[in-house]
Amino acid sequence: MAGERQGRLADRIRVILAERLDKGLRDPRLGFVTITEVRVTGDLQHASVFYTVLGTDEERADSAAALTAATGMLRKEVGKHLGVRLVPTLEFISDALPENADHISALLREARERDEAVAGLAANAQYAGEEDPYQKPREADDED
Repeated sequence: MAGERQGRLADRIRVILAERLDKGLRDPRLGFVTITEVRVTGDLQHASVFYTVLGTDEERADSAAALTAATGMLRKEVGKHLGVRLVPTLEFISDALPENADHISALLREARERDEAVAGLAANAQYAGEEDPYQKPREADDED
């Protein structure tokens, strides 16, 4: 039952924050932020808010600073919409998902390029010896 309440609270916080960020903050440092997940502790006192930022490393750093600066205001906004006695503290954590996806894409691209290079070498390759170097079983002589 407590886990269910945690989940509902986390979902509600995610929606409230996403809607608030969609309206924008007055901070020009804030980039295109997406709230990916919210996790609430068992005692409902702390919420870890995972987010991603579309853009460069500098834009990610600026957005992180903007979210940190706006944490108090965003917590107040969450409290206003939740209607709970104790509003959880908010901690914004950059989600490494886009960086990991970029790294995986780069690795896949490199593997594909290497495969194409090997295929190019194989197209012009010739056998070092006979085409089929394996011995075949001797065929039995028909002496009947």
